[in-house]
Amino acid sequence: MASMVTENGCGAAAQTAQPQGPSQGAVRWGPQHAGARELASLYSPGKRCQEWISVILCFSLMAFNFIHLLANFHLGHVWYIQLGIVAGILTADFASGLVHWGADTWGSVDLPIFGKAFIRPFREHHIDPTAITRHDFIETNGDNCMLTIFPLANMAFSFLTLSPAEIYQVYPLYCYLYALGIFVTLTNQIHKWSHTYFGLPRWVVFLQDWHIILPRKHHRIHHVSPHETYFCITTGWLNYPLEKLGFWRTLEDLITGMTGEKPRADDLKWATKGH
Repeated sequence: MASMVTENGCGAAAQTAQPQGPSQGAVRWGPQHAGARELASLYSPGKRCQEWISVILCFSLMAFNFIHLLANFHLGHVWYIQLGIVAGILTADFASGLVHWGADTWGSVDLPIFGKAFIRPFREHHIDPTAITRHDFIETNGDNCMLTIFPLANMAFSFLTLSPAEIYQVYPLYCYLYALGIFVTLTNQIHKWSHTYFGLPRWVVFLQDWHIILPRKHHRIHHVSPHETYFCITTGWLNYPLEKLGFWRTLEDLITGMTGEKPRADDLKWATKGH
């Protein structure tokens, strides 16, 4: 059986390495999987428009806020900036895990609007892990950009309306929020790099090798079926401690106990399409 190690960012190469199921060569994963083809077809022009708008707004607000952070910098903020960056990275990593776990584990592609727009990519990713490497910048990052628009817009409004003294007081908080915004925005790009095995820039490979961003080998752990662990995909720093604490399993047990819903039921449904 082929391993996820064969992922290389090239659809053709991945396709030739797909394992076969018991029912007359049914494709187990990859772009030719019946469920993967159906999910890919649900990517709509409306969704594309939403992603474009989100990317433009997000990066415009990032540039505006960065200029104002530089303009209001004081040497007394140096330690706060460093602390804010680390805290922002950790928060982004945890948030990526929470969103990833929630979308992987619960909900359905059949949910009105939300299902096709936001749960669909998670279902596609488990049965065609290399699909993300064939997505362009807009499709890869549009949804994450959308998540940061409101807090970045609020920060921009504050820079325009607060006095210099007031900005000085909230500057450490804004450094944290800005770092959080950057790493939330980049999370899916980092995730894409963790599935790309050829042609990565050297600086990306360096960051992966030193586990500053999500390493490729580290992320493979999540892609062992049934995809029930190592959900954090920004840096992956929190995956090991959360796994040792049984954090995700505890949440799943609580939700199952309260609702009767089974974790990853919809994920399994799509994975077994065509079998």
